[in-house]
Amino acid sequence: MKVLILCTGNSCRSQMAHGFLQSFDERIEVKSAGTEASGKLNEKAVLVMEEIGISIKHHTSDSVDKFLNDEWDYVITVCGGANEACPSFLGKVKNRLHIGFDDPSHATGSDEFIWSEFIRVRDEIKEGFFKFYVEEIKPKLPFQYNL
Repeated sequence: MKVLILCTGNSCRSQMAHGFLQSFDERIEVKSAGTEASGKLNEKAVLVMEEIGISIKHHTSDSVDKFLNDEWDYVITVCGGANEACPSFLGKVKNRLHIGFDDPSHATGSDEFIWSEFIRVRDEIKEGFFKFYVEEIKPKLPFQYNL
């Protein structure tokens, strides 16, 4: 099962979604990319994921162009910008979905408020992608015995 997660900058939301989906089941091949990839990860996104034991610090911020020739079971956009900029993914895709989230990197205010926005969005991404995994991905994977 191959899943590509798209966002505008590929530095925050798509990276968190990538980390969560990969943590749910190692049999899923997950990649993330951006329509305007920033080339680096948002430091707060890395820290907020580390806080719950998921490391995304080894991820790279890649352009969607890198994946256009690949075949995907799912391509999922996680922000309005990517959804508008990628109305049709040019690669071979079986299913295209949009599961949108606020961009915590645009939060303004105190350090505490900004951090709380990263936590809120992280938790919403976990919930949204776990629901996607349980309803869409898990039923399509071969049964796995837990020994």
